[in-house]
Amino acid sequence: MFILIPLCLFIAALFIYVEHLGKDVAATFLKGTASLCFVILGILASKVGHGSKLIIIGLILGAIADVLLNLRYVFKAKGKLVFLAGILVFLAGHIVYLTAVFGMNSHSIISIISALVLTAVLMKLIFAKITAETAFKIFGVVYIGAIVLLNCTAFINMVTAPSAFTMIFFAGALLFLVSDIVLILNTFGSSPRFSLRVTNLSLYYIGQILIALSLMYI
Repeated sequence: MFILIPLCLFIAALFIYVEHLGKDVAATFLKGTASLCFVILGILASKVGHGSKLIIIGLILGAIADVLLNLRYVFKAKGKLVFLAGILVFLAGHIVYLTAVFGMNSHSIISIISALVLTAVLMKLIFAKITAETAFKIFGVVYIGAIVLLNCTAFINMVTAPSAFTMIFFAGALLFLVSDIVLILNTFGSSPRFSLRVTNLSLYYIGQILIALSLMYI
């Protein structure tokens, strides 16, 4: 099972390199393959720890969204539409993850209030650094709000009921959040940078691997 971790990271690194060369079709295939690795890892980890099926569904949605986000480079005429579809699928994945862990939360009101405050602060900082259409900004608030709520919930779960699952899941969710922030800044910022692309994808794959591994400990 654990061989899937270096395999996922190796294929992800190969994907980043191939994408940087401008080979969009090959890069999309490699990205989907890397994402398939963390999905399989989650399924195998779940069998060990009797983990939540909802989290596996979240991993699957993440893999689908990964492919969609890169298809915007393959089908450039429909780039914005494909990108939006990918973000919608990612949002669905965040909601599924949230559904899986929200019931464990004994302080849900604190989670919600904290998420509202943190989302407002984050979006103010992000909007100061990006240029995007109003529709994308509105959707960005909803999207970031969902993953911030997931992080607040996961953090409170970790503090109030510390366990291998709550700690590993929170670490994965936090890396996912940071990855998404980097993705937004690099996609809608003034000058996209390859270094930020590498950072975004590295944090993302490590985050998803951690979420998959957390299933061993439920």
